[in-house]
Amino acid sequence: MSKQRIGFVGIGLIGRAMCLNLINKGYPLTVMAHRNRAPIDELVGKGAQEAANAGALALEADVIFICVTTSDAVEAVITGEAGLLSGIQPGTLVVDCGTSDPTSTARMGAALEAKGAKLIDAPLGRTPLHAEQGLLNMMVGGGEDEVQKVWPVLEDMAENIFHVGPLGSGHKLKLINNFFAMTTASAISEAAAMAVKTGVDLENLYKVMAAGPLKSGMFDFCMTNAMKGDASNLQFSVANARKDVGYYMRMAEAADMPSFIAPATYHLLSMAKADGRGEDYVPTLCDFVGDVGGVKLRD
Repeated sequence: MSKQRIGFVGIGLIGRAMCLNLINKGYPLTVMAHRNRAPIDELVGKGAQEAANAGALALEADVIFICVTTSDAVEAVITGEAGLLSGIQPGTLVVDCGTSDPTSTARMGAALEAKGAKLIDAPLGRTPLHAEQGLLNMMVGGGEDEVQKVWPVLEDMAENIFHVGPLGSGHKLKLINNFFAMTTASAISEAAAMAVKTGVDLENLYKVMAAGPLKSGMFDFCMTNAMKGDASNLQFSVANARKDVGYYMRMAEAADMPSFIAPATYHLLSMAKADGRGEDYVPTLCDFVGDVGGVKLRD
């Protein structure tokens, strides 16, 4: 059985890694041109085809993955000039792998369905290294028939795949996940800065908190930066964290659900971004909180 033809839009760090995995597993791959030529040229050199725009790419693909940062960017890929809608074929599946606003996801699903295509949301967990190895986590939202049609491709891309409900469910779950994660990171950052400010040794803080139920991956990521200045274990930017928590707050408003904690997390992330730290990794929030409080966490 021949493999489905794959189109891919968004060749950033994780998109590049996902494409390398697909090429290594024998999928016919077409990527959309981008001004950042290095990853495009690398993939073309390994056998991928290049399309000038999303509409041209849609003519060459059975399944199209979109891996861009914001819902506005997803909408531009789908409905913009020379977007997917200009070339999409009936029966094509489009998979949004970003962390998007569920309201936008519903609109884009309707726009594609009007052309005989279907949208699936499949936001990602894990790192570019996992992506290149085909070991991502995916939270998938979409109709049963569409998800089953694309499932063999997803199995070649991810170790853990969770079909969590109809279209939009993956994005909703990912926003809840990221709200909780970024709130945890914010709380740890304040705790670490407060410890130093009040004369509590960070090593002792770590030992005591890690001995109980507060220990977690996020706790270790943030405390490693607080103690050693190493934020590389969580390569997720403050700007992206702020975007995701903002989408979570929109979702809460649309659902008429009060959100008591998210505004505080969003405020901290916004202050850090305004301070020029938007591209810094989330574990560095402890340094920002310390700076605002007039204390350095490390020598």
